[in-house]
Amino acid sequence: MVRAVLVAARAQDAFGRLTAVGVAAWFLFQVFENVGMNLGLTPVTGLPLPFLSYGGSSMFACWLAVGLVNNAQLPGAFRSG
Repeated sequence: MVRAVLVAARAQDAFGRLTAVGVAAWFLFQVFENVGMNLGLTPVTGLPLPFLSYGGSSMFACWLAVGLVNNAQLPGAFRSG
């Protein structure tokens, strides 16, 4: 999550910055909610812990999000020309 925020700070375009911040916020919320469920602080939902909980579609979505953050790190990554 810290790496995604660093990528957002270094991104050259607004879309890359927003993508990296969104992925970091998504992962942070999932971790907060999952740890809160285990401690009994938040209601129990079916939200998985990123990269640790069992589930193929969740793992695929997390790796896809990491790929988007990696793409935002490159200069001019989201330009089409």
